[in-house]
Amino acid sequence: MQNAILTRGLIKYYGRVEALKGVDLDVRRGEIFGFLGPNGAGKTTTIRCLLDLIHRDSGSAEVLGMDPKSQSVEVRRRTGYMPGELHLDETLSPEGLFRFFNRLRGNRTDRKTVKALAERMGLDTKQPIRNLSHGNKQKVGIIQALMHKPELIVMDEPTQGLDPLVQQEVLKLLKEARDEGATVFFSSHIMSEVEAIAERVGIIRGGLMIEIADPKSLGKRSLHRARVRFKESVDPSRVGSLPGVRVLSQSNGNDLFLQVEGEMDALMKALATLPVSSFETERPSLEETFLAYYQDTTNKE
Repeated sequence: MQNAILTRGLIKYYGRVEALKGVDLDVRRGEIFGFLGPNGAGKTTTIRCLLDLIHRDSGSAEVLGMDPKSQSVEVRRRTGYMPGELHLDETLSPEGLFRFFNRLRGNRTDRKTVKALAERMGLDTKQPIRNLSHGNKQKVGIIQALMHKPELIVMDEPTQGLDPLVQQEVLKLLKEARDEGATVFFSSHIMSEVEAIAERVGIIRGGLMIEIADPKSLGKRSLHRARVRFKESVDPSRVGSLPGVRVLSQSNGNDLFLQVEGEMDALMKALATLPVSSFETERPSLEETFLAYYQDTTNKE
């Protein structure tokens, strides 16, 4: 299968800082590929090198079979790009901005497509962009990246600042684009949304690709924290001895704060036999998850 994106030994310096340390990527045509890593890992730098928004210092890159350095205009013409740091002409309305982008792309988009996308995103396209909230500006960026039905969709943290319902709509749009033949490459620091739609996941940390993973495997590595309040005092070893469960703290004899690695099935079955008053869970940040699972790897950098 042809690659939509192929890099070998991609290196980028900012002054003396080596932001990318030899990134190897293979993104197949027609797949949704999640690019996962904590903030500062090198996700945005990689994307900017792929589109030649910044020049790589070493290594090779191909996007849709082209070198982004020598064929940057053609690469961008066939790509829909949503940057992580979105800067728009705030004197225009979204409608005016979409017309502008359409002219740049050779009038490849019809009004019905733009209107349908705006309706699905719940975006008012008439008022000036300067009057829009951060979330609505994000919607403008997403629509301009999708409206010309590009071969390759590249999005850097696309759901940042959107409410949960709109986030789900964006993920649906990316799936639909893939079903119509597009390749989707998107970065995120939200593990759950990558798990929801990606077919493969590239994990980057400290400018190095650590692993290419099956998203299903990420769920088995996921961390959860749980706060359990019991109706009476309970011996913490009754849950702390379970596989993957660690007691972080105990207070008042009745409250336990736990960390759970992987599936929570064993914990839930154990709690079903105990006098539980309340149960709350939270998912640690991606940074904490990376520290838990990739500490040994990153110490070798």
